Amino acid sequence: MFARAQTPQAQTPRSSPAFLDRRAEAFPLLTDAQIARVARVATPIQVPEGTILFEAGDYGRPFFLVLEGGIAIVHPNGSEEDPITVHGPREFTGEVSMLADRRVLVRGRATKDSRLLRVELQQFRNLIQTDSELSEVFMRAFILRRVVLLEGAWGDAVVLGSRLSAATLRLQAFLTRNGHPHRYVDIDTEPDVPALLDGFKVSVDELPVLICRGDKILRNPSNAEVAECLGFNQTITEEARQDLVIVGAGPAGLAAAVYAASEGLNVLVLEMTAPGGQAGSSSKIENYLGFPTGISGHSLAQRALAQAEKFGAKLAVTKGAVRLHIDQPTYRVEVEGGHSFSARAIVIATGAEYRKLDLANLARLEGAGVYYGATFVEAQRCAKQEVIVVGGGNSAGQAATFLAQTSRHVHVLIRGASLAESMSNYLIRRIEESSNITLHAGCEIVELNGAESLENVVWRDAAGSRTSLPIQHVFSMTGATPNTGWLGGCLELDEKGFILTGYKLCRRTHERAATPGAFARPMLEYETSLPRVFAVGDVRSGSVKRVAAGVGEGSACISLVHHALSEA
Repeated sequence: MFARAQTPQAQTPRSSPAFLDRRAEAFPLLTDAQIARVARVATPIQVPEGTILFEAGDYGRPFFLVLEGGIAIVHPNGSEEDPITVHGPREFTGEVSMLADRRVLVRGRATKDSRLLRVELQQFRNLIQTDSELSEVFMRAFILRRVVLLEGAWGDAVVLGSRLSAATLRLQAFLTRNGHPHRYVDIDTEPDVPALLDGFKVSVDELPVLICRGDKILRNPSNAEVAECLGFNQTITEEARQDLVIVGAGPAGLAAAVYAASEGLNVLVLEMTAPGGQAGSSSKIENYLGFPTGISGHSLAQRALAQAEKFGAKLAVTKGAVRLHIDQPTYRVEVEGGHSFSARAIVIATGAEYRKLDLANLARLEGAGVYYGATFVEAQRCAKQEVIVVGGGNSAGQAATFLAQTSRHVHVLIRGASLAESMSNYLIRRIEESSNITLHAGCEIVELNGAESLENVVWRDAAGSRTSLPIQHVFSMTGATPNTGWLGGCLELDEKGFILTGYKLCRRTHERAATPGAFARPMLEYETSLPRVFAVGDVRSGSVKRVAAGVGEGSACISLVHHALSEA
């Protein structure tokens, strides 16, 4: 009954012109030689017209290649169906949910009597790991097909909320950053709010609401409740011991997952919120090698995750680490909810978070005018308005230039005298040449004012003069606080709380025997004060706070993990 109250058709986006130019890549025709290689691991089947081959909500469904006939791909919408595409001869089914082993989001039905090749999920995974040509075809198609589902909002979730609500923004950001298609209904712009809410049988004071799989209502749910309802972690169990548990799915953690899984290790990645870390909230990264036109942090994270899952790595979302248990010969990482995961080795890639402004009203206004990421979701809230970006690093520069595209004016506030000490030159030049960005050096915010949302901001300059403006949106991107509180003192940290590793740790302790879990071999670079526990990326003491550096450390670390495991 809930499907009838979904977002009006006019608000449902369809494929963009940019995607239409790549339709042939999303729905390619396989050659005779490629079909023959698929056939080696497939079972030929014949199905009559109307046969349902897979249903939205199914797990572990096979891969189908059409030889004769066709398969209609539709999105169930109550008693109706939204048509997406029809796979004809030489075309195949599937999208990234096959790699992640999550619920199927669409229905597949034979359009006529059809002859197909059926490949079970494990055989399909073996195929994409061993056949480089087919892997390229399938991976590109799967990623682009997820774009179709995202642009069409063809998923199993509907969010009802208000753009003035911090909880609504949290739900939108959680689903978006996890690449999960969903529809959003804004009660502030919907013309018939009472009828809409009555259709969902909810009241305004219960918002935001998530309609999960068309039949379950979650009122202001936590991220963990959303993940459970949508089945994000359905196939992950804590009984199996992993070769490697990676804590954190930022660039460093995802790079470690790709290299570890591709080299045969059994890998589980634990993530509190969504893949990408701080980088995942960057609107565009232009100084990362291999992407001359730039790439958004979200796109980079989703591609890296698909790459890791292709090789068999698993991701557990909303499973933030709360404690490291030193149980020899294995370690255990306890996560929120009381579950724990055992592994022979650990890679800590929990990164760092922006330092919070020391202001009285901050906690109440977070998500309701104060933000820590500048993605499309946040940008929608402040279109054609004035905004403030606090910070002088690259993330702040990327946010300022991104927001300037849709905001009336962007004020960049820094405590220092210039941006040259902390920001890349290309971003400094763009800020200087932008007509709607103003740099305020030697300034800091001293007041955030507002009742239910931010209404006014006051900042002070180096001379003590105060400026007060009716600005409703502040993006705070200053400083870095390491995410190491969950370690509970079981690892050696530097004076700022970052994890000491390798030679820096040896220099601190002078002799390895003095450290917990004494080493019986020379300590490895990126290794912490516990053998077979490594730290990479922003959480590591002395690391370079750049995406490329994190990726490099995560990748290089895996050879050391192999070495440590071989001598354990």
